Parts: sequence; C-alpha cells; structure tokens
Amino acid sequence: MTRHVVIGTAGHVDHGKTALVRALTGVDTDRWEEEKRRGITIDLGFAPLALTDGLAASVVDVPGHEDFIRNMVAGAAGVDAALLVVAADEGVMPQTVEHLAILEFLGVRAGAVALSKADLAEPDWLELVAADVGEALGASSIAWESPVVTSVVSGAGLDALRGALTAAARRAASRREDDLFRLPVDRVFSVAGAGTVVTGTTWSGSVAVGEEIRILPEELRGRVRGVQVHGEGRDRAAPGRRTALALAGVDRAQVGRGSVVVADPSWRPVQAVDVVVTLLPEARPLTQRSRVRLHLGTAEVMARVTPEHGGIAPGQTAGARLRLEHPVVARWGDRGVLRSYSPVTTIGGCVVVDPWPDARPRRPRGLAGRGAPDPATRLRAFVDASGARGLPVSHLPVRVGVPVDPDLAPLQEIDRVGPHLVASEVIDGVAAAILREVRGYHQTHPFAPGVPVERLRAHHGGPELIDHVLRRLRGDGELLVDSGVACAPGHRPSLTAGQAAWGETLRGALADAGAQGRSEGELGGAIPPDIVRDLAEYFVRQGTAVRLGRDRYYDRSALERLRGELLGEVRRLGRASPSQLRDKAGLSRKYLIPVLEWLDACGYTVREGDVRRVGPRADAGDQPA
Repeated sequence: MTRHVVIGTAGHVDHGKTALVRALTGVDTDRWEEEKRRGITIDLGFAPLALTDGLAASVVDVPGHEDFIRNMVAGAAGVDAALLVVAADEGVMPQTVEHLAILEFLGVRAGAVALSKADLAEPDWLELVAADVGEALGASSIAWESPVVTSVVSGAGLDALRGALTAAARRAASRREDDLFRLPVDRVFSVAGAGTVVTGTTWSGSVAVGEEIRILPEELRGRVRGVQVHGEGRDRAAPGRRTALALAGVDRAQVGRGSVVVADPSWRPVQAVDVVVTLLPEARPLTQRSRVRLHLGTAEVMARVTPEHGGIAPGQTAGARLRLEHPVVARWGDRGVLRSYSPVTTIGGCVVVDPWPDARPRRPRGLAGRGAPDPATRLRAFVDASGARGLPVSHLPVRVGVPVDPDLAPLQEIDRVGPHLVASEVIDGVAAAILREVRGYHQTHPFAPGVPVERLRAHHGGPELIDHVLRRLRGDGELLVDSGVACAPGHRPSLTAGQAAWGETLRGALADAGAQGRSEGELGGAIPPDIVRDLAEYFVRQGTAVRLGRDRYYDRSALERLRGELLGEVRRLGRASPSQLRDKAGLSRKYLIPVLEWLDACGYTVREGDVRRVGPRADAGDQPA
C-alpha cells in the first residue's frame, strides 16, 4: 500500500524553489500569468512527486516574497515534510529564517535542504554558504537531512535531493485514515459540469463520493460529487494528499480560503481558543488584549490575546486565550502561526490546547508544556477540569484529540456516567456529600422517610450523575432508594417530643377543618412553615391524614364520612351532578370538586359528562382509600 505525504517548499524569494520543483516533478507550479511575467511565485502551486515504491508525495510550492507570507503559511499548513531551498550564490536570507520559524511553529518534523543554483557559486563561496546553512539549522527542532548541492541547469544533485526527500518523508508523522475527515480549503473555483470545486490538503480522515459534507465556519451543507488527486479521479479522498472535491449544493461565492470541509457533526466553529504561545526572541511582548494575526490551517483571522499571567515576554512559552474576530475550526494539538498586527511580521507560534474553552478560563492543567502529553494524560486533564458536569464523550475526537470510545480500562480513576466521563474522585466526593446530607436530613426531619432524590439532584448535580452515585451507594448497601426517596438502612420515621406536639396541633387543625380540609399554607399559620409539609406527609404515611391534589390535607375520618355521604347520594339518585352533591355535603364548589376528583381517581365514582355514577370500587365494598 502506498503511503502519501505532503512536502512543502520554503525559502527566500528567487532562490529557485519553483525551478527545483519543476526539475523534480516536470510540473510548472506557477499558474498565473503575472507569476510568469514577474518571475516570482505569488500563490500556491502543486505537483505530484513519486519517491519510491510505496511512498509518494504531493509538493506544495509556496511564495518566498515577504509580501506573500500569508500565502506561504496557508500552503505550509498541513505539510508533513519540508524542502528548504537556499541559493548558493546568496546564502541564508531574511525569508529563509522566517520560513524556517514558520515550519517549526507548524510542527514539521523532518526536511531536506537544497543548496540551489550551484552553477552560479564558486567552490569557496559554496563552502561558506553550506556552513552558514548548517549554523542556521543547528538549533532547529526539525530533523534535517544533510544539505544537497543542486543545479537545475546541469541537473547536478537532483537524484541525491530526491533521496533526501525520501528519507525525510519516511520520518514524517503518519496521518490516520480512520480519523475525522477535515480539509482546510486553499483554492475555490468553478468547473463546467462539476460545479464548485474546492482544493486543499486532506489533514485527516477520508470522505467518499456521494457523502454529505459541511463547510465551516460558513455552516453550509453539500454533497461530494467527485474527488480528484492531482487531476486523477478517485472514489475517496484520503489523508496526506492534495485533494480536489467537486461539491453539489454549494455556491462558489460562499466559500473561500480559510473554509474547512468536514463530514462528522462533532466539528463546530469557535471564536475563542486556549493555546500555548511561544514568542520569537526578537518579538515584542504580548500584553492583555494585544492584537495579533492568527494563521490556523488556511485561515487568517485577527485575535486579541489574554495571557494567563499578565503578559508573554520575547522567547517565552506561556498559556493564553485568543479571542477571535471571526470564527475558525480548531482541534486539540492544531498548530498556528502568530504575526503582528502592524508592521506585519512573524512573532511566534501557538498550539491549541482547548478548541472549545469554557466562557470562564478553566484550561486543563498539565497541557501547557512544549511537549504534547500522551492521550491518557490529556484525557484525564480534561475530565478533571470538567468537574461534576463531566466531559461529554462526543467532545473527545475534536476537543481532546482521542477516539470517541477510548479504552478506559487503564484509567481506573475515570467513570462513564451516561454520555459523560467523570473523575472517580468527583464521584467519591458526591457520594460522600449525599451520605452527609441524608444523615443530616434524618436528624432534622426524623419524621420523613428520607431525602427526595430531586433535592439531591438540585444540590449535588444533574440526574445522570446523581442516579449513577445512588446506584453505587445502593449496591454497596450504604443507602436505600425507593419511590424517589433516599434513606439510610434501618431508618424509621418517628417524631421527637417537640415534633409530636406540633403533630397534635396539625391533627387537631385537620379535625376542626372537617370536610373542607386545610392547605399547606393554611396549616402554616399554626405550625412552623418549614416543617408543615413533612409533618403532614408523615401523617399521610401513617394513614391518619389524606392529601388531595398537591397540598390540601384532610383528616382521614372526616374524609371517609364525607365519602360515605356522597356515595349514598349518588346511589340514591343513580346519577348526580356537582350541584346536587354540593347541597348534600353542604360544601361550596371550591371544596367539593377536589373531593369528587379524588372519588373518581380512587374508583368510587365514574364521571360521565357533568354527572357521576357509582364506580366499581364502591360496589366492591367501600374500602377506605
């Protein structure tokens, strides 16, 4: 199976990048008439390069002139390996240094170096240039192959350069085809019969002809009509390739460089990202609300910087939040380039450590270093930061950069709670808090059967978390949960001496009320309001009181007498209306209707229109409700 990589050129203007690409591939990557007239590359160019059996490359030729750095950065995004070109007759120049920094900030791991135009340099001078290049690359984070002396005029060094590119490509990081599909767009045009065509480097995943896609941040939807790789039709777009997608249902005018084509619904545009910033030693400090240009993927957006600790000094690496003037699509680990607002120069780079940050800064700890933490460490950091809310599993591919269904076996400290992941120590803390509340509730409300589960949810977390904890506590024998109430094993509702006195007051008030009953508010005039409901419910459970509706209570014996009177009248009349029963009971409609609805609910009566007849339960013997 052939592995594909993307190789990007880099180097100062007029150092022969395009000529070298043409000599290696046979393709002239300067497409515009102005490029040919001026003799310099203005925009991105592309060409296929066969390296060896099982290894192929797509070459992205970028402009070297300082006026077109934004185009260079757009082309360098998504590059796996670099071809740094230094003219032998000039040596290291300003854009050489800037392009090198950009490649490092974008995380390129390997590269080859070509000393071009060797036919224009004397041997002594060439030796000095080679030493200069070696010094410039000495501190680079990129693993560079030894420089190759080349000349497109004589053909010298081209085979050796192809070998160096092959070695660099083999060291480049592999892209996963089973990942989420993402293609940052760098060109858009129309083709007769194909419609809107977008091109770019497929960063990850794959998409096939006929599949539905989305274009972000524009929030457009379309369908893949066709796929091409360097002009050849394909059934599927795969990672590590220069790809063209013909899209149905997408207007060319709605898409541009900086748009991103995705397929999975997990992706979403954002206007703030948490990053780790590294400034160049010669850059100006970044302070609160410094305005910068962020190059992320093929997008360029203005951003305001909020450093974690007041400011970021030249040469320093520190965390910050970037508040963007236009939305972007980002993922954990994405690398960007920072350029100053004015004058426009490269000042540093950044790595995304949270593409979907909370409104209040709560960036996961342990992710601010230069090195990328392993997936398990990363996952744990995000789960810890999410607290009792939990980390949605749906966030894992984009926000955390790990599979949707990670193997949690090695991570015993993380629990799966419905669609969320929660730290075990959070679960333990919630469990301890619930046990404390239940014990305290039993002390202050000994006459209650236990704590309503809804109260626990309101105090300690959402339904999924609390139900998860309650299941664990019940399984461990630490709690009993029944009918929406949680209590300690062995708890039996009872009244203290003081509460028993209030209980007698309540029972007396209900007895005095007779068939009218008393509402919770009416009872609160004689009993402390904070215990009225619990006390009344205690007598309901004891069977000496009855609650009708939400909060109206009756003495059971008084309600049973009223039931007997009303049923007797219904039997006598066969069918009785509320007005007929009102006269018999001596109650106003306000008090009668709740009682009639209770009789219907219990089966003592059956409502037919506006009248009632005797129900099946009454015929069975008039047992108490």
